[in-house]
Amino acid sequence: MFTKFIQKGDPRPEVWLRGPLPGVPALLQPVAHALLQVREDVEALMVDFPAEQLWTRPGGVASVGFHLQHLSGVLDRLFTYSRGEALSASQLEFLEREGKDSVPAPSSQDLVAAFGRQVEQSIRDLSSVDESTLTQARTVGRGRLPSTVLGLLVHAAEHAQRHAGQLLVTVRVQRNSC
Repeated sequence: MFTKFIQKGDPRPEVWLRGPLPGVPALLQPVAHALLQVREDVEALMVDFPAEQLWTRPGGVASVGFHLQHLSGVLDRLFTYSRGEALSASQLEFLEREGKDSVPAPSSQDLVAAFGRQVEQSIRDLSSVDESTLTQARTVGRGRLPSTVLGLLVHAAEHAQRHAGQLLVTVRVQRNSC
């Protein structure tokens, strides 16, 4: 996604051009590739990010800290819905805390590491999906809005990419304002 802009000189092709991931069903390979690409992009983007800027909101946009927390939380929630499960109390608490600085405040490295762990969990979850269930109905949120297993998994990847793009812009604005 943003690798060519972030990791100058990296000889590797983007994740989707590196071949299939073992154990991930063929129809879910694009989801896995997208999530792994976002993880690589976020890790590269956040190298040496100034801690004092983690929760600032330049121009009123969402903070870098919010995007990092949301990336982890939204994957967890969307994968939960894809399994046909309701959110747990701890997931709802995490959602309530997203974007809020806390004491003790997590570092950007902690947030990036948490996102990396969530991507790994998501890939493990993808590996256990039976392709014959991809069109099964699922509901989202308290409103029980309609979706499918595939719809939720694709949206998880798309949503992560969207926030990675917003994170890229916010980080660049903040780095250039120092």
